[in-house]
Amino acid sequence: MSSLIEDPTSPAPLKSPLRPLLIAEAANPEWASVPLVGWNFAHAILKKTNGLIATHIRNRDAILRAGLVEGQDFVAIDNEKVARAAFLMGEYLRGGSNKGWTVVTAISAFSYYSFEKEVWRQLGHRLAAGEFDLVHRITPLSPTIPSGITGRLKKHGVPFVLGPLNGGVPWPAGFGDVRNREREWLSAIRRLHRLMPGYRATRTNASAIIAGSRYTLSELPGSCAQRSFFIPENAADPTRFPFRKRELTGDTLRIAFVGRLVPYKGPDMLLDAVAAYKGERRLEIVIVGDGPLRQELEDKVRRYGLEDQVRFLGWIPNETLADALRDCHVMALPSIREFGGGVVLEAMSLGLVPVVANYGGPPELIDAGSGIAIDFSDRESLIAGLRETLERIAANPSLIAELSAGASRRVRELFTWQAKADQALAIYRWVLGQGSKPNPLEADKPIAGSPVLGAGSQYAHLGL
Repeated sequence: MSSLIEDPTSPAPLKSPLRPLLIAEAANPEWASVPLVGWNFAHAILKKTNGLIATHIRNRDAILRAGLVEGQDFVAIDNEKVARAAFLMGEYLRGGSNKGWTVVTAISAFSYYSFEKEVWRQLGHRLAAGEFDLVHRITPLSPTIPSGITGRLKKHGVPFVLGPLNGGVPWPAGFGDVRNREREWLSAIRRLHRLMPGYRATRTNASAIIAGSRYTLSELPGSCAQRSFFIPENAADPTRFPFRKRELTGDTLRIAFVGRLVPYKGPDMLLDAVAAYKGERRLEIVIVGDGPLRQELEDKVRRYGLEDQVRFLGWIPNETLADALRDCHVMALPSIREFGGGVVLEAMSLGLVPVVANYGGPPELIDAGSGIAIDFSDRESLIAGLRETLERIAANPSLIAELSAGASRRVRELFTWQAKADQALAIYRWVLGQGSKPNPLEADKPIAGSPVLGAGSQYAHLGL
C-alpha cells in the first residue's frame, strides 16, 4: 500500500461535493484527549468535503486561531449554562482530580441532550431543507451517550452516521485495587446506560456506526452488524511526528512513557520492571506527563536507586513531544484499561517501538511487525512480561530496527488523519448509495499479534 502522506508541494486536492454536517461537541486543536480527536477527525473530513462543523462554543477561539471561518467552516453552539452545571456536578461526584471518569461521562450525557437541542434549533431548518447530505456525530466518543435528533433526521430523510464510539472495556481481573483507586465504582453498573432516553433509537436510526475498538464493535446489537465498521479513534500526523529509524547501537536502551500519571496507566509497573531488569544494556527511562502518582513514582525511583536512570519531564506541549522523544527507542505503555492509545500511534510515527499491555485499544493498533503486546493475568505477570520483553529487546538490537520501520510504515498506511477521512468518506458514499460497502480495516478479522475480541471469549485469558 502506498504512503498516505500529503506532499506539501502538490496542489490542494479537489474537495468532494459531499456536504456533511459534522457534530463534534468536543473539538479543540489546542487541547488533548477527546477534544483533539474530535478536532483532528472533523478537520480532516472538512478538508475533503464542503462540510460544516457544529461544536461547542468553548472551542470557538481555538478553532478561529486554527484558521477556520465561523459560519462558513463551523458554527459554535452555546449551551454553556447547562454544560457548566453538568461539569460542576461531575467534579463534585467524581471523587478527586483525574478520578471517576465513568461518573464524569454519565453526567455529561445530560449536558449533551441540551447541546443537540441547540444544534437542531440553529440548523434544523437547514437540515429539513436538504442542505446537508448527511449528519456525522464524531464526538462524544462514548457509546453510552445517545443522540436525541436521529428521529427528526430520519423523518426528513437525512442519513445519520455515528462514531467512532469507544469505551466501556471491562476492568481486567486482578486489578480491583486499581479500579478502587480510580474511583470507578459506577463502572460496575455501567450497563444501565442502555435505559437512557434515545439509546435504542440512536442505534436503530443510524445509517452507519463506526466502532473505535473491537470491544465496542462486539457490544453493538446484532441488528447493527451490517451497518457497523471498525476504525480506531486515533491517528497521527506524520508531519508533526516525523520518522527516524531507531537503531540500538550503543550500550543504552532508552524507554519513554507518555501519559497521565494515574494507576491504570501503569507507570509504577514500568518502574518495577526496570528495577527487576537483568539485561546487559543500561536502561534509561523518560516519563512525560503528570498526575496524582507523581510523588509516589519519584519515591519509588529513590527506593530502587534509579535516580540516574529515570527522568520526569512533566507535561510537554504536543508540538514539542517529538523532540523530547528523539533519543528514545521504545514507547512503553503498560496501561491495563486503555480505550484508544493515540500516544502509541504518535510514537510509532516517530519510529519508536511500542510495547503495550495486551488489552483494550493499544494492541489493536499494532501487528507482529510493528510492536509487542504483553499477555498478562495480574499485576505480577504484567511486570514480569514487561521485564522479559525489555531484556529480549536489549539482547536483540536488530529487533529495534525491524519494528521501528514496521511501526512507522503501519501508521502511514492506516493511521493518518487523512487515511481516516478517506475511510469516513467511503462510508458516506455507501450510506448515500454511491459506492459499495467499504471494509476499512477488515473489521471481521483480528490484527495479527493482538487479542481476538469476539463475542463470548474476548477476555477469557483474564478471567472475565
